[in-house]
Amino acid sequence: MARLAVVLFNLGGPDRLEAVQPFLFNLFNDPAIIGLPGPIRWLLARAVAKRRAPIARQIYAHLGGRSPLLELTRAQARSLEKKLVADGDEARVFIAMRYWHPMSRATAREVRDFDPDEIVLLPLYPQYSSTTSGSSLDDWRRAARRIGLKAPTCAVCCYPIQSGWVRAVADLTTQTVNIAAREGTPRVLFSAHGLPRRVIDAGDPYQWQVEQTSAAVVAEMNLPDLDWVVCYQSRVGPLEWIGPSTEQELARAAADQVPVVVVPIAFVSEHSETLVELDLEYREEADRLGIPAFFRVHAVGTHPDFIDGLRDLVRAVRRGATVQRTAEGTRFCAPQWARCACKGEN
Repeated sequence: MARLAVVLFNLGGPDRLEAVQPFLFNLFNDPAIIGLPGPIRWLLARAVAKRRAPIARQIYAHLGGRSPLLELTRAQARSLEKKLVADGDEARVFIAMRYWHPMSRATAREVRDFDPDEIVLLPLYPQYSSTTSGSSLDDWRRAARRIGLKAPTCAVCCYPIQSGWVRAVADLTTQTVNIAAREGTPRVLFSAHGLPRRVIDAGDPYQWQVEQTSAAVVAEMNLPDLDWVVCYQSRVGPLEWIGPSTEQELARAAADQVPVVVVPIAFVSEHSETLVELDLEYREEADRLGIPAFFRVHAVGTHPDFIDGLRDLVRAVRRGATVQRTAEGTRFCAPQWARCACKGEN
């Protein structure tokens, strides 16, 4: 019986209003987010965090003064741990957040104290980006080296079309589409967090993988006449971002006078971008634009199919399957995605 440690990675969020500004500083001080030399990045991160903190505090005030992400991730960890223990391993599932506690340095010490025979790193980002999974895994590796964590370690790169993940999203989306159909023929907006265009142009596979996820969910729903589109939310700053934006698609739905069903296609847990940006801000925008009806699909959370999918990912990576593959056995990401974490594997 193996002694198995699984580490789940996510963004993290402030646990009180006083933590909002330091959380933002950690975010903008990440070289994967702002690729400037260290001292310049530090000064810029400090200034941006201070400027954005008042608005962010208002957002978290809507959520009771803190992010719900850690609590929801703990629920996912407990559910996954039960599945892994049922497989016969002595397994523990840990959590490492990128920008607020518990962060990789503290979690790595917990894993070392557990003294595992093997470690599986599992980002809770189905689609790979250098700004999310890449940053989290790099941070973990630095923390593990710092404390001398020696156990054999393997990492899941991404899982945009993993069957359990896709089934969970399709199930929740189908339920909501059936409700929305009472108001007319709905348009489904698969909304993902946006990225600056320059990140994608540098070879980041995130946008392409988001599109693959959305297409896989639509195929699983088996509704041939479904009206759907992929769009991107949370744009900030003056740079060009990938599109179309969720705001643009809301305006188009208003012009066409169709109900909308918004699906968080890159988030596996509820947090500020679903509970505030989607549920409050975009719902208000939909009302202002005169959209006939607005519905939002819940994040997958601890949906049984999603947790089964995470268990299957752990099983696969332990067998050496570090790269998601197509049905034909070829590597999922095309060669042009130079920033894919598994770019060196065939």
